[in-house]
Amino acid sequence: MSPPRDQGIEIVGAGLAGSLLAVLLARRGYSVTLYDRRPDPRESRAESGRSINLALAARGIKALERAGVMERVKPLLITMRGRMVHEVSKPPALLPYGQRDDEVIYSVGRAALNVLLVEEADQHENVTLRFGHACLGIPPNTNMLRFRDLSHPAAAEPAPQAAGRLPHAAADQAARLCDYEVPLGATIATDGASSAIRQSLVAAGRIESREDLLDHDYKELTLPARADGRHAMEPNALHIWPRGGFMLIALPNTDGTFTATLFLARHGEHSFASLATPQAVKAFFEREFPDAVPLMPNLLQEFQQHPQSQLGTVHTSPWRIDGKVMLLGDAAHAIVPFHGQGMNAAFEDCTTFDELTDQHVTWDALFAELEQLRKPNAAAIAQMALENYIEMRDTVRDPKFARHKALALELERRFPDRFIPRYAMVMFHPEIPYAEALRRGAVQTEILERLDTAPELAARLIEERLTPIQR
Repeated sequence: MSPPRDQGIEIVGAGLAGSLLAVLLARRGYSVTLYDRRPDPRESRAESGRSINLALAARGIKALERAGVMERVKPLLITMRGRMVHEVSKPPALLPYGQRDDEVIYSVGRAALNVLLVEEADQHENVTLRFGHACLGIPPNTNMLRFRDLSHPAAAEPAPQAAGRLPHAAADQAARLCDYEVPLGATIATDGASSAIRQSLVAAGRIESREDLLDHDYKELTLPARADGRHAMEPNALHIWPRGGFMLIALPNTDGTFTATLFLARHGEHSFASLATPQAVKAFFEREFPDAVPLMPNLLQEFQQHPQSQLGTVHTSPWRIDGKVMLLGDAAHAIVPFHGQGMNAAFEDCTTFDELTDQHVTWDALFAELEQLRKPNAAAIAQMALENYIEMRDTVRDPKFARHKALALELERRFPDRFIPRYAMVMFHPEIPYAEALRRGAVQTEILERLDTAPELAARLIEERLTPIQR
């Protein structure tokens, strides 16, 4: 039992989620056309301004295993066993993510993983790849998808000048030469946080969406490898410099480098606005991140040249239009990166989609259940990602945080079927939905607070307030 295979499927967006979903559907025998506005990633450099590396955890691994590609992905991974916390006046200290050897996450290069998934999709005869085809959305009052072929000669022609502007008639003619439409069948939008499909549906009044921008931006920097090619710091950790209202993090890459990311307010005393000169940047980094500065020889040049990018959470309702359109991944529910779950949540969307194909005979029914199952979990991980920013930049330095973390690990050892720290539920237990991790995590926080003054109540509180976890 599954939706009909004689109908082609359009997937708009050949990033990580789109290319993975193409593989999953192709393995089931569906004919898939995969579109992306960007050039073929196998033939071009990674897109400027996008995160260079990501954190892969259990939910993402489950999806890659389902697609049969995990063995090929493994050489791209670097194990990260915990957070290496760098404080100004103390030596770096490793805070393990979990208490078992397999409770780790992995740093993976976005571009390399995307290339691998596109290559895998291209191995299937029933997948057609169309790079350089920009989706313009769904025109109002139509059942068509509109695209612009960026490889068409007219798309590359210089615009004729008329008083410094392209005349409307000439612009319309150029558009007609480059644009085309395809019937709107089963269409999956995986075209990211700035989804053209989502925006066109919002403009037509068919769905609602808002983007809650954080008042902090980010900028990516580089810690190059040593002369011998080795990493300049411990490679098997996510390095973090928490400074209260802001932070620097660094993830390892397979070439011996680290990708560092500064998260900082746009305005204020400590902000990107206050770092308007090389002198200000130099003084800021030497004061706040003194152990990182010697490892960043290109700091000032990169700070000036690399883009300052925004962070936000996308809320969309509904995610679907009948059995015609389904928004997935960042197109439906982009989140801030502080829990390392954006890619993993999108991959879990793909896993659920694939599972549901065995349970429905129409795309309409499948899309409806997919939204029903995934929307509460998307909202939960969005909330936890925002909360984790506070933990990473601030709470991690609080002695109470360390005390509660140690107590939580002890309670997990004593009550493994009832008490699992929230971070572990999110990162290492894909059988526990995000929404359930959020709910149980709130209960566990209350228990930890009670045990600060009454440790003898541990067994009673846990047995009364936490039901056994269904594995």
